[in-house]
Amino acid sequence: MKAIILASPGDPTALQLQEIAKPLPRSGWVLIKVKAFGLNRSEMFTRQGHSPNVQLPRVLGIECVGIVEAAPDTPFQPGQKVAAIMGGMGRAFDGSYAEYTLVPQTCIFLIESNLDWSVLGAIPEMFQTAYGSLVSGLNVQAGQTLLIRGGTSSVGMTATSLAKQMGLTVIATTRNPLKSEALRANGVDQVVIDDGAIATTIRQRFPNGVDRVLELVGTTTLLDSLQCVTPSGIICMTGILGNAWALNNFSPMDDIPHTVRLTVYTGGSEDLSVEYLQKFIAGVEAGQTHVNIDRVFRLNEIVEAHHYMESNRATGKLVVLVNEGTGSIMDLQTPALN
Repeated sequence: MKAIILASPGDPTALQLQEIAKPLPRSGWVLIKVKAFGLNRSEMFTRQGHSPNVQLPRVLGIECVGIVEAAPDTPFQPGQKVAAIMGGMGRAFDGSYAEYTLVPQTCIFLIESNLDWSVLGAIPEMFQTAYGSLVSGLNVQAGQTLLIRGGTSSVGMTATSLAKQMGLTVIATTRNPLKSEALRANGVDQVVIDDGAIATTIRQRFPNGVDRVLELVGTTTLLDSLQCVTPSGIICMTGILGNAWALNNFSPMDDIPHTVRLTVYTGGSEDLSVEYLQKFIAGVEAGQTHVNIDRVFRLNEIVEAHHYMESNRATGKLVVLVNEGTGSIMDLQTPALN
């Protein structure tokens, strides 16, 4: 089968398309014919060498959608549509940057949908992260105000859609004023242009602060985001779009405002039920929920895809199609979903 191999860390050209052996079915695991997968910044960080616990060479990819090829001693049957999410994919064992992947049954979710594979491929990790951050990380409630720092990211766009369905007022940030309209079109109530220090602007609009903050930029803006939260409010750090892992000179007693709660969300497939995932997919299929896809690539365009991801130009999810032809990079035209 064709697969993308990372033999050693490097720039996007370190990702090499090769022919390798197709995984053999094994008890308790599901062999999936991969149809599509979303790109994730954790894969970019691994490719750059920031995941020392990942043994190379490795097939990256922490999610996918596809068709069950074989599933001995599991509840799954050949021919079923499934999504696979995390659980060691692309890290402890080979992941989804390939025509086939072998995944433990605990990472698998049965899905029913007639959506294009390009749309389905955008959903699993993006939905799981956004939903888990809002529900488990932030315990959001209807009527609250939510600030999403990094609103044009795929998780940020999905979190906006979910938060609006839950009855929240959403404020979202972008560094690029040209992306403001995309945020508003996605349901954002107020847009803030992010220069790295927005606490004063937020306090001018919300003198007591906002109830919840979903921090997707990470440590580079975390201290400023803490100053945006109302007493007894919650900030959840989920992303590291700022590409900085550590926070230097952090003084909790000084930097965390009185009674503000700081948490992180790093959950995986164990936080998601097949019912929640299927409900979201059904909403997309019915046109009730938006999936923001910036661009779709082919498997043989993985180097271009990683260059594009690293450039931070995307407004929405990047998806790679597998076994769906060998065409060139294209913009996805899904007017019903955007």
